[in-house]
Amino acid sequence: MDSQLILLIVLAMSLVGILAFALSGPSPDKARQRRLALIRGRHADSPDAILEARMRKAISNRTTDDMKLLVSLIPNPENLAKRIRMTGKKWTLSHYMAVSAGIFVTITAIMVLRDNSLLFALFVGLAAGLGLPYWFTGKLIAKRIGKFTKNFPDALELLVRGLRSGLPISETMSIVASEVPGPVGEEFKLINERMKIGKTMDVSLQETADRLGTAEFQFFVITLAIQRETGGNLAETLSNLATVLRQRAQMKLKIKAMSSESKASAYIIGSLPFIVFGLITYINYDYMAPFFNGDPTGLMGLSLMQLIGLGGMGWMSIGVFIMSQMINFEI
Repeated sequence: MDSQLILLIVLAMSLVGILAFALSGPSPDKARQRRLALIRGRHADSPDAILEARMRKAISNRTTDDMKLLVSLIPNPENLAKRIRMTGKKWTLSHYMAVSAGIFVTITAIMVLRDNSLLFALFVGLAAGLGLPYWFTGKLIAKRIGKFTKNFPDALELLVRGLRSGLPISETMSIVASEVPGPVGEEFKLINERMKIGKTMDVSLQETADRLGTAEFQFFVITLAIQRETGGNLAETLSNLATVLRQRAQMKLKIKAMSSESKASAYIIGSLPFIVFGLITYINYDYMAPFFNGDPTGLMGLSLMQLIGLGGMGWMSIGVFIMSQMINFEI
C-alpha cells in the first residue's frame, strides 16, 4: 500500500510539472532580447552581423523542427495547431501533447493500481488523454469567440465614427486595437502588426478570418473587399453590417431560449447514467467490483460487464448525437 501511495504521489508531481511546463510559455525577457537581436541583425550593414542574424534564425527554426517527438504522433497537426491558435494562448503542439501524455499516464496508472485490466486501463487513459485537452481547448475557443462576437459590432461602430470623421481605414483599425478590450482589440492589433511589416490589408484580414473561423468577421472581410472593388460609402456599409450582426446575435439568443428545454433534457439524459454509476461505485465499491476486475472473457481482455458498459456507452453516444443535431440551428 505504501508503494502505491508513493507511486500516486510521484505521478501527481509529474502531472503538475507537465502542466507547469505546458502553461508557462516563453519567457518575456528572452523573447524581447531575441526580437531586439533580430532587429539589429536586419538593420546592420556589416556582413558579420547579417551572417549572425541568419544563423540565429536557422537555429531557432531548427529548434522548433526538432520538437517532434510527441507531435509526430498527431495525424493532422495543421488542424490541431490552428485550433490551439484559436484559443489566443501562447501554447504549442508540444505543450498540448505533453499535457495529453501526462493525463494518459496518470489515468492509466491509477486504474491499474485499482486492479483493473491493463487493456481497459489503457483504453480509459487514452480516451481521457485525447478527450480532456480537446474538450478544454474547445471551451476556451467558444469563450473567446463569444467575447469577440459580442464586442465586434461595437468595434464596427467605432470604425464608422472614425471613417465619418475623415480618418483612413488603417488609422481607424489602430484606434479599435487600442480602445476595444478583449479579443477584438487583440485581433485588430495583430492585423496592424502584419500591415506594418509589409503585408496587405486583404492578406492580414484573411489570416485573422481563417484563424477565428467566425461568420461575423468573414462578413467584415467580404464587405471591405467588395467596397474596395466597387466603391461607395464604406462608413454606411459598415454601419449596416453592425446592425445586421446585432440582429443576428438577437436571433441566436431567441433560438437558445427556445431550445433550452431540449438541451437540458439532453444533458440530464446523457449525464444521469454516469452520475449514478459514480455514486454507486463511491457508496458500495464491492457491488461494482465485477465491472472493474471481473474475469476477462478473452475478447480484448475485457470482462463481460465491461463489454456491456462499452456497448451501452456507444448507443448512448449515438442518442446524444442525434439529440444534439435536432437542436442545432444554423443562422
